[in-house]
Amino acid sequence: MVDATADEPVGRTVRLVAFVSKDSVGGTLLLIATVIALILANSGMSEWYFDLRDTRLGPAALHLNLSVGQWASDGLLALFFFVVGLELKREFVSGELHELRRAILPVIAAVGGVVTPAIIFVIINANAGGDALRGWAIPTATDIAFALAALAAVSTHLPIALRSFLLTLAVVDDLLAIGIIAFFYAHDLEPGFLLLAALPLALFGILVQHRVRAWYLLLPLGLATWALVHASGIHSTVAGVLLAFTVPVLQKLPLSQKAPARANSMQHGRGLAQELEDRLRPLSALIAVPVFAFFSAGVAVGGFTGLGAAFGDSVAIGVVVALVVGKTVGIFGSTFIVAKSTGAVLDESLRWIDMFGLAVLAGLGFTVSLLVGELAFGIGSVEGEHAKIGILVGSTIAAVLGALILSIRNLHYRRAGALRNVDGHPES
Repeated sequence: MVDATADEPVGRTVRLVAFVSKDSVGGTLLLIATVIALILANSGMSEWYFDLRDTRLGPAALHLNLSVGQWASDGLLALFFFVVGLELKREFVSGELHELRRAILPVIAAVGGVVTPAIIFVIINANAGGDALRGWAIPTATDIAFALAALAAVSTHLPIALRSFLLTLAVVDDLLAIGIIAFFYAHDLEPGFLLLAALPLALFGILVQHRVRAWYLLLPLGLATWALVHASGIHSTVAGVLLAFTVPVLQKLPLSQKAPARANSMQHGRGLAQELEDRLRPLSALIAVPVFAFFSAGVAVGGFTGLGAAFGDSVAIGVVVALVVGKTVGIFGSTFIVAKSTGAVLDESLRWIDMFGLAVLAGLGFTVSLLVGELAFGIGSVEGEHAKIGILVGSTIAAVLGALILSIRNLHYRRAGALRNVDGHPES
């Protein structure tokens, strides 16, 4: 007789992962954390909120005397980027990005969606002076949690290929964002610490390649890599990605199995990367990202006067225009040009108006945009606060416009499906 209680923890984990994997969950928690942060920052509790965010904790000798806000961005987001790194590696090894033929259009769209907003921001801030141009990368990122949540909210009959396109685009977008953070927002580089970080990183890689799952070994090595990368001057979220890239994706089977069977199973088996992603995604989605949003999204708007001051700064204007216009032009334009000039083809279930709606929705930048804003201008700086307002306003406009277009398209597909059913043809 099987003991039902033995599988109970596994069952709870599976149910939790299934719940967190719903596109609406992560976006909803982000929204709640953002709204609470904005309310606190603009209420009688604003002093408490900002004092809490700026409270410093940790040993200075280890370069870890950080504010609570920095612990959220440097520490908790490292977990988020570890999960992102696992997803990136899975996509490249066995997912959508494994076949260039299928990945070419969303990859090009992601590149266009990064380059074009950056160019627009630079053009608007070319004569602004000061540190304004340091914010060029703020509008380049699409928030995968918010964007997928918004798409899920309006999508009951939209083609599944639209979500796949957005997911692939967002994954590549995250990879580009990681590169930008590592190469353009490093400060006071300490190569010695970076070299030291290679040791625990290598040991972590050796263990996971041998499918070691012991947390008492992996966690200290991961924390050591994170701390040394942080001390090196490179943003510590990059450590999360580096650690994730060492984790094997394919399943390792006994040598006694025949090569053809083993090769086939390795292509379809559940590897360590998937296991770690399933275990850590709830922590990332339910704790790490919402807590980061809580401490990063709070900005004292100051009513209409404050909004007027913010949009008197070209940084805020540049962020809004780049998110709303730059993302749309970059993603839709690059996809259209490549599809019309090469052999790459759009999925047969999609129409170009669907792609336009998705491109507008992709202007919803939040988590990584807030992080880049902090790296560019510093927490609490005037330009940094104006950039936050630009991110919030631009993302809201993109979300509303994108959701409106896709809602209309969803209604079209629903009516088309109803007509097919009336005609005796089942909806596909």
